[in-house]
Amino acid sequence: MYSKHLLKNGLRVILMPMKGTETVTVLAATNAGSRFEMPQEAGLAHFLEHMAFKGTKKRPKAMDIAKTFDAVGAEYNAFTSKELISFYAKVASEHLDLGLDIISDMLLNARLPAEEIQREKGVILEEMHLYQDTPMRYVDDIFEELLFGQTSLGRMIIGTENTIKSFSREMFVNYQEGLYKASNVVVCVAGKINEAKDLKRIEKYFSGLADGPVRSKTSSPAVQAHPRARVHWKKTDQTHLMIGFHGYSIDHPRRFAAELLTTILGSGMSSRLFHSIRERRGLAYYVRAGSQSYTDAGYIAAQAGVTNKKVPLAIKQILAEFKKIKNERVSIPELRKAKDYIKGHILLSLESSDEVASWGAMQEILEKKILTTDELFRKIDRIGPADIQKVAKELFISRKLNLALIGPFKDARPFEKLLKI
Repeated sequence: MYSKHLLKNGLRVILMPMKGTETVTVLAATNAGSRFEMPQEAGLAHFLEHMAFKGTKKRPKAMDIAKTFDAVGAEYNAFTSKELISFYAKVASEHLDLGLDIISDMLLNARLPAEEIQREKGVILEEMHLYQDTPMRYVDDIFEELLFGQTSLGRMIIGTENTIKSFSREMFVNYQEGLYKASNVVVCVAGKINEAKDLKRIEKYFSGLADGPVRSKTSSPAVQAHPRARVHWKKTDQTHLMIGFHGYSIDHPRRFAAELLTTILGSGMSSRLFHSIRERRGLAYYVRAGSQSYTDAGYIAAQAGVTNKKVPLAIKQILAEFKKIKNERVSIPELRKAKDYIKGHILLSLESSDEVASWGAMQEILEKKILTTDELFRKIDRIGPADIQKVAKELFISRKLNLALIGPFKDARPFEKLLKI
């Protein structure tokens, strides 16, 4: 259950009361992720998220924010995606005012001191090195760069060493002023709340957020004439690979069918890829499949960590599973299992106020509407075997294949020859 409110300044507020919890989560999401950056600003959105914790007008130092949150045992953090910058705090319900106060203060009144910007550059460069030293994670970035090229969707959220070092305070101010507008922000409060009373509290803390024109994001067209492979050389004992196709945007009518398809392929220890790649052939410790949907693009992909000598065999077996689900309709029992898997994971995640707040805010800001679990489950239940096959036939085409690898390889051409389905 939820209620949606529009404040006088244009801010959207989502209230999601929950029974049986003593916590409350305040989440403020801004449609201001890395997709809104110019090439020379790559990494600026993520860096701006960091800077909100470095002090505000009311709490001038980073320690002032941290001590205040820690004093009440809060869980607090922020994250930047290609679409969003979000800040949240999960507190005992008696500390809701404090959560609203600090989150609004960070969003509206970050000081952005030049000396802290300079100091934080070193921190973010080390964060970038951490990602690059974690190939299981970094292969996602290589794959998206391959899919979307030199567009805002193809660039790494964290940016590059050159852009990170080049940022000035003025760039942060300009970026924030172009996107931190009331109509471009959603505040969601979930947990133990009193809707009438707490709506007034939210208005008190966020009424100072001004509205106005918002910077536009850049488009990322998905045009591909032939299969592509990209290797990132790294001396490893295991190759991490990601292989897949362009997919659907977040509002596409077949998006949920695509999610069911990837659940069948690679979610859980009874999935097709887990059985074929790990259980039957012992090629990988981890193997999975999933889909990613942005507001105007998306993809479906499988991912695995494979011993270097057996990469070609693993690729062939993954492609065989793609081909099988394209050519043969899934059975009713297998489809039912996938539906129940998705429903179960959603319901388990929504037992905590932070997940409920994220559920409401992400849907509202990216889709301009919120599906309840019942509404979502009805959509899922209407999908049949023919719908799954239709997605596979539409997306699983040889010329649209993409393969990213991190391992001790320097030439992508031998792998490109394997990309046929």
